Parts: sequence; structure tokens; C-alpha cells
Amino acid sequence: MSVADLRQKYEKFELLEASLATTPLEQFTLWFSDALQAAVPEPNAMTLATTTPEGRPAARIVLLKGFDERGFTFFTNYASRKGRELAANPFASLLFFWPQLERQVRLEGSIEKVSAAESDEYFQSRPLGSRIGAWVSPQSQPITRAELEARLLALTESLGAEPRRPEHWGGYRLKPDYVEFWQGRPSRLHDRLVFQRDNGESWSRTRLAP
Repeated sequence: MSVADLRQKYEKFELLEASLATTPLEQFTLWFSDALQAAVPEPNAMTLATTTPEGRPAARIVLLKGFDERGFTFFTNYASRKGRELAANPFASLLFFWPQLERQVRLEGSIEKVSAAESDEYFQSRPLGSRIGAWVSPQSQPITRAELEARLLALTESLGAEPRRPEHWGGYRLKPDYVEFWQGRPSRLHDRLVFQRDNGESWSRTRLAP
């Protein structure tokens, strides 16, 4: 079969203005709960898109680790490519895709580091291997597998059972000003309902053509 012949019918749900929550956080909470109940694999996996100083886009999958009225939080190496790009341009986009529910959520907005205390708290909740891994990997830098495994051996011995958080590792929080909820519909006439932040903290709502 040709790639061009691949088809997927979308006909499970609809998204109408009458059923839309008042705020994007409320709507995301509802849909995230649906994804959990549907046993979507890694429902917190999201595409993070950043740009280089020259305007070249870059995207990768990261894991959402918290969301509330302040924004959407993830953790990574500050010296990684994504960290360097966010330092140069503190705006980003997130994309969730839950194919079992035929849904996407797109978010755009400003991004900043979370507090050191918040990063410390999450770091200490991680499995020991993941905490050591944050020290081992010079993320996005060239390295051989042998060098990586040698660093793992050396740092596992030196860090002990309770490694502290390295200064180069921590959290970011994206504060959205644009949130789009996409629900697949038949004949590719999908529902696209957008929350856009007005001046201040209020949100406007718009339907976009699919």
C-alpha cells in the first residue's frame, strides 16, 4: 500500500461550543482525564517545538510533569539544544496527540524556568537511575557509547544513594496564550476550537475552519 493511500476515519466524538469548558485549563483537564481513562500510552508525552536564533524550528518529544493555572511544566537539561534555544527565544509550542480519542491539543506561549525549589522537589521524586542519568549525560553533545557508560560507572560510584540536583538540570513552564482543541470528525471536517488570551487574563473563543 502506498503511503498516500493510508486513511483513518475520525468519527468517535464531536467538540461543540456548547460543551466547551470556560477556560482552556478546564478543557485540558477534562481531555487529559479522558486520555487516562482510555489508557492512551504515555498521555503526557508532548511535542515541544523551539526555534534557533536564525529562526530554524526544532521539535522533540518531552513529558509533561505538571499543569495548573500557572502553565505546563516539563524538566530537562538546561544546557541541551532545547535549553539553549529557549534561552535565546523564550517562546515555544506544545502538541499533544491522543490518536485513540482522535484528539490533538496545541499550545503556544512564553516559557521560563521554574524555581530551584520546584526543580529540587521533582528531582528528588525521580528514580535513582534517572537522577544519576541527569549527571551522566552532557545532553545534545557528541559522545560515544563507551564514554557514556564510563561516565555512568564513575558517577554511580561517586554520587552515592542521594545525588543532589545538578545546576544544569531543572524545569520549564510554558504559560499559554493560545490553546487549540482539535477533535477529528468525518470527511476531514474536524472541530477546531481555540482559546486566545486577550489583554490581561481573560480568554476569547473562536472556531477555525478545519
